[in-house]
Amino acid sequence: MSMAYRNGTLPKGALKVDRPLSMNSSTKSSASFKSKTVGHTPVTGPRRKSTGSVGNSAANTKDSTSVSGRVRVAVRLRPRNAEEMVSDADFADCVELQPELKRLKLRRNNWDSDTYEFDEVLTEFASQKRVYEVVAKPVVESVLDGYNGTVMAYGQTGTGKTYTLGRLGEEDTADRGIMVRAMEDILSEITPEKDSISVSYFQLYMESIQDLLDPVNDNISIVEDPKTGDVSLPGATTVDIRDQKSFLELLRVGEAHRFAANTKLNTESSRSHAMLMVHVERSVKGRDSVILSENGSTSHTAKAFKPPVVRKSKLVVVDLAGSERIDKSGSEAHTLEEAKSINLSLSALGKCINALAENSAHVPVRDSKLTRLLRDSFGGTARTSLVITIGPSPRHRGETASTIMFGQRAMKVENMLKIKEEFDYKSLSRRLEMQLDKQIAEHERQQKGFKDDIERIAQEAQVRITEAEKGYAEALERERLQYQNDYMDAIRKLEEQWAANKQKHENEKAKSSVLSASMEVAELKKLFEKETISRKAAEEEIDNIKNQLAQWKRSEAAGNSEILKLRKMLEDEKCQKAKLEEEIAVLQSQLLQLSFEADETRRNLDRGETEKLPGTLDSPIPPFMHQHLGDSGVGEKASMAKLFEQVGLQKILSLLESEDADVQIHAVKVVANLAAEEANQERIVKAGGLKSLLTLLRSSNDETIHRVAAGAIANLAMNETNQELIMSQGGISLLSVTAAKAEDPQTLRMVAGAIANLCGNEKLQPKLRGEGGVKALQGMVRSRHPDVLAQVARGIANFAKCESRAYTQGSKTGKSLLIEDGTLPWIVQNANNEASPIRRHIELALCHLAQHEVNAKDMIKGGALWELVRISRDCSRDDIRTLAYRTLTSSPSFQAELKRLRIDYG
Repeated sequence: MSMAYRNGTLPKGALKVDRPLSMNSSTKSSASFKSKTVGHTPVTGPRRKSTGSVGNSAANTKDSTSVSGRVRVAVRLRPRNAEEMVSDADFADCVELQPELKRLKLRRNNWDSDTYEFDEVLTEFASQKRVYEVVAKPVVESVLDGYNGTVMAYGQTGTGKTYTLGRLGEEDTADRGIMVRAMEDILSEITPEKDSISVSYFQLYMESIQDLLDPVNDNISIVEDPKTGDVSLPGATTVDIRDQKSFLELLRVGEAHRFAANTKLNTESSRSHAMLMVHVERSVKGRDSVILSENGSTSHTAKAFKPPVVRKSKLVVVDLAGSERIDKSGSEAHTLEEAKSINLSLSALGKCINALAENSAHVPVRDSKLTRLLRDSFGGTARTSLVITIGPSPRHRGETASTIMFGQRAMKVENMLKIKEEFDYKSLSRRLEMQLDKQIAEHERQQKGFKDDIERIAQEAQVRITEAEKGYAEALERERLQYQNDYMDAIRKLEEQWAANKQKHENEKAKSSVLSASMEVAELKKLFEKETISRKAAEEEIDNIKNQLAQWKRSEAAGNSEILKLRKMLEDEKCQKAKLEEEIAVLQSQLLQLSFEADETRRNLDRGETEKLPGTLDSPIPPFMHQHLGDSGVGEKASMAKLFEQVGLQKILSLLESEDADVQIHAVKVVANLAAEEANQERIVKAGGLKSLLTLLRSSNDETIHRVAAGAIANLAMNETNQELIMSQGGISLLSVTAAKAEDPQTLRMVAGAIANLCGNEKLQPKLRGEGGVKALQGMVRSRHPDVLAQVARGIANFAKCESRAYTQGSKTGKSLLIEDGTLPWIVQNANNEASPIRRHIELALCHLAQHEVNAKDMIKGGALWELVRISRDCSRDDIRTLAYRTLTSSPSFQAELKRLRIDYG
């Protein structure tokens, strides 16, 4: 007998109906299980977990991630096929469905019937999409959350199990089965860079496990973990999946290798149980682990490098071979042996289900390989969903009744769902190795650059010394030759003059008197003395040149000493290199120690002895008070009060004008701490403290003074009267300039806090925006420090709240100033920030902006609508979640956009 589902088409009279799944279907059962009306024992409520369950019986207590979950069962009715329409034309269907009541009536005869209730009742008109959303989608969502999951089809041969699970939908995409649709949802949710998916596909044929992706591998062994009882198939082929196309190709390969036969009940009757096993590994966001050293303290390396947490889950889709009666199927020879094997394995599964339903002390898990493979699905740790398929023909009423009773017993089975998390030490090890290689390469690059600089400096010094020596030698030689020539010229002139004078003397000897001769001699003496003085001057000049030469030689010696110093520095660098190599060796030993700790932790996890590691708590935002004084306790507060009384406020404020920077810093710290108390704020303002702080903020270039002065102004800005004074004295302009210049996150936090307090005054909003307050908040996001971002988010929330109040009072009608200034993209980007203070303020700002219809168009265009929907569903604070929901439901623009996107939100 052929079946319409198997060849991919529905009967011509069948109608496809897509019904949306309830929002609660992924977390709890859609209907409670009640007793039957006729001839059967009522089903009891919650029961204790059996000690002999098919799942892991070693776990007798729940851990923090354990969740109780009953096996969910849905029934699907196959429409009549062509043969049944002819042979059973004069007979009514043996079943009557009541899907709105989730009931099914099985007729005994024309006047009597039995009534059964299931989690879902799917008529012959139910679409494949409807079946997936009801049966498999909650399980797939649990798998993505880190739980194991099982989807299984059970029923008589020819009732549509393979059509329900394994249909590829090549001719009509609406016919896609659970396997294809489940992989589509998984691929849409994971991140390929961080997460991974792998698939195994095998069949249980004649009690032999055969690989459908590698037919040669036809005898795979089952391996059980002796400690945890987990079942695995290490011999099965595992293929990594990156896209839907490759997955469909694997399904085609596996389907081609599956055993099927032609029987009287089905032309393509499956002769084996097929199992698709999907392994999902996902990185857990926002979870940091801490590695403890042997003495229990956190090591430096452990603080710097934290292994990421990975969740490992498994989805098993089981297409059971159909149960059959030999006299009806007409099986014979080898087909008869296949039918016996199928019925035996299904019988073993039924015994296990009965034992679990009756809380039996013994569950015969090892009677069949099928029950061993499914031990985690029934009574174990997986979320299990079962779809039982039945036919309408009264000729097969017995098989239909047996299938229904199997589903009824399965609904009594309770599973304990658990999340499996592990530390990803392999990625941590790779990251450490990359850091080590980077440090070594950087050190080698610096060492080579230093050597090149030393050689270049030495060469330049040598060239300069050589040029100086050559220049001074040439200059000395030129001076010596010049003085020598001058000396010879002077001697020659003196000799010529002496000869002339001698000739003249001889000619005039007779005529000249003794007096003239004496005068001539005296004049010659004077000339000789002048020449002598000139010669001494030349000798002194030569001595000076010799001194300069000696000085250049000393400079050369100093250059040589500088070269020696550089060589010594090179030796010091070599010593430093040796120390760095020792540190590298220490890092390598720490890496080995981390690997050892990873193995120890893994072994402890296997023994079930892993202790919960302490998490990192978010540090509360400190008050706008100087840390040194803020942490001193009650004693220092008393000292501050005593100092305030003894010295006086005027004296403390006068110190702000001191020329000593240290005195100014201490004075502004005292004023900041006094301003933290509301009782002192009025006195500080009256005494001119606010004006002094603004003057100090304008005139000083010290980062510490900027930080503490901004904190004091932030404290004063908590008072509405002080806010107006700050604005009137140009405080917002000074704070904006300080924000633009500052780089220290704590200074930016103080400035952002002061502006955030001013944003809470609706009277000052136009002036605040005009003097650059909003632009200053936008500019401070460059810091990316969470404390700074929290204050920026608080300021934006205060600004949006005041605008919302102005809209309500009718004093404002135009678009939000925040949207006009381009703040919306940053708000949307940080609406789901991991830091709760930032996220809370941003969510509140979005809700206030969305309350007024004039902003709706820009918010829809900027992607804020999706964040409002998320806030209305997932926000941890009830008031914000309620405000977001009320805003969405009251805005015509938002409602129109949600309707256009076909999102039911009313």
